Amino acid sequence: MNRLTIKLPAVLLATALALTACSGGGDSNTTKGDSGSGTVTLGAYLEPVSLDLTAEAGAAIPQVLLYNVYEGLVRQDADTGEVKPLLANEWAVSDDGTEYTFTLRDGVTFHDGQKLTAQDVVWSFKRVTEEGSTNPFKSQMAVVSAVEAPDESTVVVTLSRPSQSWLADIAGRVGVVLKEGATDLATQPNGTGPLKFEKWNRGDSITLVRNDGYWGEPARVGQAVFRYITDPNALNNAMLSGQLDIVANIQAPQLLEVFKGNQQFEVVEGVTTGEVVLAMNNSKGPLADVRVRQAIRHAIDHQALVDTVWSGYGTLIGSMVPPSDPWFEDRTGDFPHDPAKAKQLLAAAGHANGLTLTMDVPPPGYARSSAQFVASQLAEVGITVTQNNVEMPQWLDKVLGQANYDLSIIAHVEPRDLVRYGQPDYYYRYNNPAVTQLMNEADTALDAAVRDKKYAEAARIISEEAASDWLFLLPNLAVIRQGVTGYPKDAVTQSFDVTKVSKSN
Repeated sequence: MNRLTIKLPAVLLATALALTACSGGGDSNTTKGDSGSGTVTLGAYLEPVSLDLTAEAGAAIPQVLLYNVYEGLVRQDADTGEVKPLLANEWAVSDDGTEYTFTLRDGVTFHDGQKLTAQDVVWSFKRVTEEGSTNPFKSQMAVVSAVEAPDESTVVVTLSRPSQSWLADIAGRVGVVLKEGATDLATQPNGTGPLKFEKWNRGDSITLVRNDGYWGEPARVGQAVFRYITDPNALNNAMLSGQLDIVANIQAPQLLEVFKGNQQFEVVEGVTTGEVVLAMNNSKGPLADVRVRQAIRHAIDHQALVDTVWSGYGTLIGSMVPPSDPWFEDRTGDFPHDPAKAKQLLAAAGHANGLTLTMDVPPPGYARSSAQFVASQLAEVGITVTQNNVEMPQWLDKVLGQANYDLSIIAHVEPRDLVRYGQPDYYYRYNNPAVTQLMNEADTALDAAVRDKKYAEAARIISEEAASDWLFLLPNLAVIRQGVTGYPKDAVTQSFDVTKVSKSN
C-alpha cells in the first residue's frame, strides 16, 4: 500500500464565510489574561441555528465546533493546506486508490469520558451514508461502499472507485467522529477535541472550555466565548470598549478605519477561497435560458461592485475556482461589463421589454450590500429585481433546500466546491451531463495533471454557460486586540480553531 498525501489550497466557509485560526505566535502553554480567567472572546455576526453539524448546512456551526469540539480521522492543516493525521495517526491507501486503512490513536476519549473505538468511526460514517440520512453533505460520502472495523483500533474504508476528493472531504464536517449512539447533537455536542461545549445563550453567545483530558496538545486558553452581534457598528463598539478580543469576518470594511493606526489593535487582511456567488436558478423561468444568464453577467461591473460595497477589498474571480486551486484559469475576461451586449442578449431571449426577477438575500453584509448594487446594475439593462431579505434559517430551507428562488447571493466556503456544478440537484439546478462527466473523470483520475485539466475544462464550460455569476473572492478581514496571538492572516478551513489562540494581557 502507498501512503497518500493530498494538498488542499493554502488559503480557505456553504453558506457564510467560515473563520479560521492557526498556530501563529505564543507557546504551547495557556497564557492567562489580567483577570486570570484565560478567556478569549470573539465577536462574530452569524449565530448557528443548531449545534448539529450533521443535520444543518450553515457555516456558523463548524466555525465553533470543528477541530475545537469535534474531530475526524484527518484534518486540513491551516498553514500548508495538506491533509494530516488527527484521530488516525496514520493511514495507507491501496494501489488502486479504493481502500483506505486507518490506525486510530491510543488514549482518545470523548468529553463524557468514554473511549474512542473503531466502531464509533464505523457508526459515524454509516450514519452519513445510510438510506434516509439527512446529512446535507452526504454526497461527499457517496463514493463509500463499505466501512469496517477489523479490530478496536483499525478502520477500513472501501470506495466504489478512486476519488481525488474523498480524503479531503472527511477532513471537514462530514468526517467528524461521534460516539456510537450519540443523541441530542443539536444542544449537547460530545466530541474528542481540545475544547468542550459548556453553554449556549441563544441570541448572545456560545462558550467552550478547555478539555484538560485531551489526548494531544492542550488549548492555549481556558475558555473561548463566541459573541454574536449582528450590527456592524455594535460589533465595532464592543471591540473598542474592551468587550471583545477578536472581531472576525468583518462585515463592514468601511468601518475598519477606526482601528487602523490605533496601537491597541491589529487589522488583519488576508485571503480566502470564499466565493461570493450570484446564484441563478438554472431550471426556473427566464433564467433557464443561457442568454438571460449571460446578459446578467455582462450587466455587472464587478470592479465597481467591490469598490462600492466592500471598500475595494476582495479579488475578482470569473469562476468557482480561486487562484489557489491547481486547476485555476483566469476567467474574469469571459463576461466584461457590457450593458449594450446584455440588452442584445435579453432581446434575443424575448425580453426586449424587460423582465422581473426576485432575489432572496440572507443577512451577511456582503450579500445585502452586493444585492443592492446588482439590482441597480440590472435595472440599467431592463431587469427589475425585487430584493427579498430573509434570515438564514429561511435561506437554508427556501433557497438551499427547495431551490425555490430566482436569484440569491451567498459566499461559498467549502474548499474546492466547483464540484457542486456537477450535481444537478444542488440548488443552482445546473444540469449539464458533459460537466458532470468531466467532474467524475477528474475525481477518479490517479494522475493529478489529468485531474487538473478536467476540472479546468469543466470550469470553462460552467463560466461560458453562466451557470452563476461570481462577484468576488472574500478577503479575510479581522481586528485583533494587542496581546492576542495565534490568529491567521489567511482562512483555510470551515473551522475557527481557537485552540492555538493565546492572550497575554
